[in-house]
Amino acid sequence: MSAMRFPQLPNPFTPIKRWQRWLLEGSLIIAVILGAQYYQTRGLPEGVAPPLEGLRTDGSPARVGAGDTATLVAFWATWCPVCAAEEGNIVAVAKDHRVVSVAMQSGDAATVTRHLKERDIELPALVDADGRHATNWQVRGVPTHFVVDAAGNIRFRVVGYATTWGLKARLWWAETFPA
Repeated sequence: MSAMRFPQLPNPFTPIKRWQRWLLEGSLIIAVILGAQYYQTRGLPEGVAPPLEGLRTDGSPARVGAGDTATLVAFWATWCPVCAAEEGNIVAVAKDHRVVSVAMQSGDAATVTRHLKERDIELPALVDADGRHATNWQVRGVPTHFVVDAAGNIRFRVVGYATTWGLKARLWWAETFPA
């Protein structure tokens, strides 16, 4: 009688190749980031943007809704360190796109104007001293960003630090591919 031969099973302890490990780790990192972003944006409005209008610190009117171009609505606060870290990103986006900056619970118009001048920011803000705009938009923390398309629909929601290229890419997408 001849000996029975069993198929050779792979050794489960064989080290995986470096590129496979990088692919696996990269996939896990992306999954964690997307999961955190999903968790942070839960409960924020979707679809048609809530009304948002008033006067900015420079006296110009601010209104979000159906218009001719996509708009970035950026909720921030003078007391928020993350907002201070990303303010240059918002100013850079405002050079090429429409931005409605909303100073949430940061004091009256004079206080917000002084803050903007001290930081050398030439971007007027809609003052939301009592938080009613934030409540209407269901904003629970700052910074929070919304990209509203020309039809007045919220296309993207971002909570936390946002990069210039990330915001510009979202605005480009909202302008290029209308809902």
